[in-house]
Amino acid sequence: MRRPLVLALLLVPLAVYAVVVGAFWVFQRDLLYPGATAARAALRFAPLAGTEPIRIRTADGETLHALWRAPAPGCGLVVTFHGNGSVPESHAARFVRAPWRDWGVLAVAYRGYAGSTGRPSEAGLLADGRATLAEARARAPGAPLLLHGHSLGAAVAVAMAAEHPHLGLYLEAPFDSMTAMARLHFPYLPAALLRDTYRSDRLIGAVTGPILIVHGDADPVIPAKYGRRLADAAPEGTRFAVVPGDHISLLGTRDAEAEALFRARIPAPGCVAG
Repeated sequence: MRRPLVLALLLVPLAVYAVVVGAFWVFQRDLLYPGATAARAALRFAPLAGTEPIRIRTADGETLHALWRAPAPGCGLVVTFHGNGSVPESHAARFVRAPWRDWGVLAVAYRGYAGSTGRPSEAGLLADGRATLAEARARAPGAPLLLHGHSLGAAVAVAMAAEHPHLGLYLEAPFDSMTAMARLHFPYLPAALLRDTYRSDRLIGAVTGPILIVHGDADPVIPAKYGRRLADAAPEGTRFAVVPGDHISLLGTRDAEAEALFRARIPAPGCVAG
């Protein structure tokens, strides 16, 4: 009688673990992209003063909601990618204000997010990034492009910076890889099951131009050490700043420094609008 009981006591936890692992495999993208739910995808936002809502078509046939403002003559254009639970409106609102008032902005909602078609994945978000850069070049030919990303958006920005010419790379609360994030937040699950790995640490070494990375010292979502690891993988000269704040409150805390750094890189005659 004892042996079947012991066997059952061993098998039950294994069965439960197998169910949990199976659920993670099936629902991992729901965890990774919480902003892309049916309810959020149906949302519509009020017009944002200073921007124009536009539609961007991707190479694989999706249609993306985005917000656009043209840069002042001679000024740069911020192409910004939001975090996994956010929307482009918050970034667009930030980059139309001082110290960015002379810059243009293009803020996009990933596929499956509010106002955009499709379902998110790593390959899909990178396709969205490429379509966004193509749209930026079409709408502002010759304007220097500053790539910005927060959290998951930082991974998209790094991938785009490794592929396309740009003015610089401005990252807030980035991670070195999604694999590392899975090990941090789900330590008892096999990270090998992760479909979307976002290996920014393998891409950022190919990025040219100035890089500024800003991280909050009290970030519970992506602790600062993961931003440091990405900075360590980046080219020499990358600036890494730890600031007071968490995953959200750090946003914009180094905007004045960032704007001055990247404005100085704009070719002559430069961005001299008031």
